[in-house]
Amino acid sequence: QVQPVESGGGMVQPGGSLRLSCAASGPTFASYAVAWFRQAPGMEREFVGAISGSSWSGYSTSYVDSVKGRFTISRDNGKYTVYLQMNSLKPEDTAIYYCAIRQAPQVKLTMNEYSYWGQGTQVTVSS
Repeated sequence: QVQPVESGGGMVQPGGSLRLSCAASGPTFASYAVAWFRQAPGMEREFVGAISGSSWSGYSTSYVDSVKGRFTISRDNGKYTVYLQMNSLKPEDTAIYYCAIRQAPQVKLTMNEYSYWGQGTQVTVSS
């Protein structure tokens, strides 16, 4: 059973940075795509970014346009952890951030492609 657990959320001022972590387990973790979604109050949950599972060509990442150049996803398979580095944070980044795992290496952008979800971690960007 792969159950992700998020950590690292908090409150930060605009322009600041946070790093979220998604810890999971399982011998095949390295082969799974891992995504970050977020949900702001009154809004639908949206795709933020994802990193593929391992392949002969390495890893690939995908991001929603609103975070490109500011957010970076990486993974440390030895620690069964995926990271979301968030820089230049804006008030509109305020949301609950969820980690989701797909039991396949390819990145997908829709929620129904991901089988395992964490409980979420709150990120608040405010002065």
